[in-house]
Amino acid sequence: LRCGMRSTKCQLLVTSLCVMLLGLSIATLSTVTHYGLHFTLLSDISLEDNSYRVIHHTAFYLGICLSMTLILAALLSSAATVRESQCLTAMGFFCFALAFCGLLPAACWRYTHSSEVEDSMMDVYDRVYEEVRRNPASLRRQELTAIHEAFLCCGKHSPFGDTAYIEQKTCPPGQVWDAGQDCLQEIQHFLKKHLDFVSTLLGVTIAFMIYGMILTSFLWFSIHFSSNLERKGKYVLR
Repeated sequence: LRCGMRSTKCQLLVTSLCVMLLGLSIATLSTVTHYGLHFTLLSDISLEDNSYRVIHHTAFYLGICLSMTLILAALLSSAATVRESQCLTAMGFFCFALAFCGLLPAACWRYTHSSEVEDSMMDVYDRVYEEVRRNPASLRRQELTAIHEAFLCCGKHSPFGDTAYIEQKTCPPGQVWDAGQDCLQEIQHFLKKHLDFVSTLLGVTIAFMIYGMILTSFLWFSIHFSSNLERKGKYVLR
């Protein structure tokens, strides 16, 4: 039993370190996503029904909460391993389970609703582009120029035509529409790469959560039975 406890403690310490790094990675990714230029440009555009702004802020706060839960689980598990405390082990298991319950819906939402994020970002660009097309003197022209410079793209295929003036005034210097990238395709490509990285990080974190729950539960039972064995045959005269 003591040999099994020693092996479990070593594995749990390594797992806690990995979970700590994953928590910091999620916090970093959430911060980069929230304050990154590509995302803030579309989120800060003042439209009445800018649905991407809601997704943008929700993802940030959920990411920070998940990262804090992961870091707390790693600290509690490390302390429980060193002190062989049943209470700390149970708290570590609870934090692992809580993080797992948050990560699993996030991963499912990523695969079932990823098109909503893509559509909301492209809708924002569409509305800004069409407003500038209808009114070249609109204040939106600065926002459209900033989007083109951030994504290194130039305009889009419009069924209404008459887009040469818009692209001439809003495309990055030295980039013409014929040689440039369609902005809708560029936004889609950029978001796909970002979400693929998010999916990989979520998958790895979920696997560590399951492994952490297994280790903490095994350690709890090991401490419990080891304590009972040490007291076996010992009596206290009251």
